[in-house]
Amino acid sequence: MTMEPRTTTTRAEDAAARWLRRPQPRPGARTTLVCFPHAGGTASFFTPWAQLMPQHVELVALQYPGRQDRLGERPIATMTDLANAVAEVLRTGIRADRELILFGHSMGAALAWETALRLEAGTGPAPARLFASGHEGPSRKRRGTVHLLPEEQFVGKMKELGGTDPRLLDEPELREMVLPAVRADYRLIETYRPDLGARLRCPIGVFTGDQDSEVTTQDAEAWREASLGGDFFTRVFPGDHFYLADHAARIVAEMFGARSGAGHGEG
Repeated sequence: MTMEPRTTTTRAEDAAARWLRRPQPRPGARTTLVCFPHAGGTASFFTPWAQLMPQHVELVALQYPGRQDRLGERPIATMTDLANAVAEVLRTGIRADRELILFGHSMGAALAWETALRLEAGTGPAPARLFASGHEGPSRKRRGTVHLLPEEQFVGKMKELGGTDPRLLDEPELREMVLPAVRADYRLIETYRPDLGARLRCPIGVFTGDQDSEVTTQDAEAWREASLGGDFFTRVFPGDHFYLADHAARIVAEMFGARSGAGHGEG
């Protein structure tokens, strides 16, 4: 009698499988790009980006608790807890022999920065660069009250900013499923207070939209203070807070093309 081999996974592997999505796995890649979604966002937002990556880059997108296939899980309530969880997942769930680059949009930019600080301070892979998109630098972090709005006003704000499929907000049953995670994310980022003395050793690049009412030129430039890396640049694209939906190919080119080197200023 022959027995089928039993496959087992560790708790760390199970956690990584819940958090990390690889739309196009590339076992031979030399670089891992980890993408951090916006408030209410999902890993699938970055799925189209995978085909834009150079062959040496594997895209890994984070799936936060409380949405899509993690809908039954409670959203994480504080930036500290969320960044701690993500840092631990990245320590165990990505290959340490690759270059690591982090990209975060809106809330995801702040989370990527907090995660990078933890990776630099602890064991595991430290990022080679952080790209922050659609969010002010830590020293200009502002409080917000969107998470306190009544439901209809809250939904109106979501539609105004974009980034959430309007069909999810218009259909009552779908709205009931998605709003708790979105509101929890807004509460997290609007009550978050960064350590203004913290600095990353790796360099930072910043992307914004020229019509983004949430992020000014001064907000974007403030990211310069958050790094000791020296190699800093900002890049402004046409568009509003979700400018990146129309400029994914150009953003990838900025990250991995000629401008990924030192010495680039705002353009």
